[in-house]
Amino acid sequence: MSGDEQPPSFEELDARLKKARNAAHPTGPEGTERGAAATGPMTAALRISMEMVAALVVGGAIGWFLDKFLGTGPWLLLVFLVLGFAAGMLNAVRASQRIQAQVDREQRTKDGGEPG
Repeated sequence: MSGDEQPPSFEELDARLKKARNAAHPTGPEGTERGAAATGPMTAALRISMEMVAALVVGGAIGWFLDKFLGTGPWLLLVFLVLGFAAGMLNAVRASQRIQAQVDREQRTKDGGEPG
């Protein structure tokens, strides 16, 4: 820099920083959404499968502890495993409906429709 040149202003620096950030992380539904559909189908599938496994484990653990406490044999374990499976399936259906609704909203926004 020679003596006559002024350093860049803060506004110019801010504009350059915003431009660089936008180039590195695009804005819009892909860059700002944190939902499962925005991060990819593998993430959504992993999340749904983990919810199903967690529901089975929790149901099995509750049944096992109740069987040990009450001395009822494997019956409460079986009942709570079935309830855990049902809860896991319900969670999976709800999560997939949320993901589908998010994808539909993003598609309508991309197509120029009203976001809803």
